Amino acid sequence: MSVPPELPEPVAPQGSVADAPRGNWVDTLAPAATRPYLRLSRADRPIGTWLLLIPCLWGVALAAARDGFRLFDLWIILGCALGAFLMRGAGCTWNDITDREFDAAVTRTRSRPIPSGQVTVKQALVWMVGQSLAGALILFSFNWVAIGLGVGSLALVAVYPFAKRFTWWPQVFLGLAFNWGALLAYTAHAGRLEAPAVLLWMGGITWTLFYDTIYAHQDKDDDALIGVKSTARLFGAATKPWLRGFLVATLVLLMLACGLALVDTAGIAALALALAGVWAFGWHLAWQLSRLDTEDPARCLHLFRTNRDAGLILALFLAAAALA
Repeated sequence: MSVPPELPEPVAPQGSVADAPRGNWVDTLAPAATRPYLRLSRADRPIGTWLLLIPCLWGVALAAARDGFRLFDLWIILGCALGAFLMRGAGCTWNDITDREFDAAVTRTRSRPIPSGQVTVKQALVWMVGQSLAGALILFSFNWVAIGLGVGSLALVAVYPFAKRFTWWPQVFLGLAFNWGALLAYTAHAGRLEAPAVLLWMGGITWTLFYDTIYAHQDKDDDALIGVKSTARLFGAATKPWLRGFLVATLVLLMLACGLALVDTAGIAALALALAGVWAFGWHLAWQLSRLDTEDPARCLHLFRTNRDAGLILALFLAAAALA
C-alpha cells in the first residue's frame, strides 16, 4: 500500500514518522536527542492523547453534573490530561516494542523509532517504565477507589498489542483500555463507581469501534499480507452498516448514562444539555460516516482525527450541564 501524497515519506531525512502531521512540534522544536523518544510516545501525533483524555472529561463532567463542580475537579482534569499524555506514551512504547516486527513490514509504520533504528528495545523499555512511574505519581493523588481502577487498567494495556494476533476484534480491547478514564475520573469525583460511569465507559467502547475501524482501513492490505486481524478486514465492504450500528449503540449508551445520572439528581436544564450534547456528538459521527471512503487512506486518517472534535463537543455540553 503506497503512502498517500499528503503524508511524508515513510522515513524522512529528519527521521520523522510517516503518519505524523507535517511540521509537528517534535520535528521542529524538540531537542534532537529527545525526538526519537517523543516519537515513540506519539507526541508528534497528539490525537491519541486526546482520545484517551476525552472519556476522562466525560466522566468528571457527568459526575459533577449530579452534585456540582468542586475545586478538586480542576486537579482531576489537569491530572487526567497529564496522565493521558504519559500513559498513552507508555502504552504506545509498549505497543511498538511488541509490534516491532509487524511495524517493519507495514509501509505506514516502518518509519517508527524501533523498526527504523532510532531507538533500541532496551532504551524503549527504560522509557516506558519512566513514563509509567510518572503517571503513577499522578494516580496516587486520587481516592483509593480511583487508584484501584487505574492499577486495574494496566492488564488491558498489556494485552492490547497482542489482540490483533488472536481476534478479529482488537478494537474492542483498545476500547476497553482507552475509555477506562471515564470510570476513573467519575470515581475520582464521586468517591465510588456507579452505573452511569459504566454506561459511559461502554458508550466509549462502541465509539472506539467506530473510529478505530476507520483508522484500521489505512493498513488493511498490509495487514492481510502479514496476517494481522482487525475489524476493518473483518467487515470489508460491509463497514458502513457496521459503523452505523456502532453509532446507534454509542448514542443509546450515552443517553442512558446521562439519564441515569441526572434524571433524579439534577434539574431539567442539566439533563437537556447533556442529552443535546449526545445528539450533537452523534451528528458529528454521522457526518464522518457520510464522508467515509474506506479505499482512501488519507480520508480515513483525516476522519479518524476529527473524533477529537466530536468527543470535545460532548465534553463541553456535559460541562455546561454541571454548571446549569
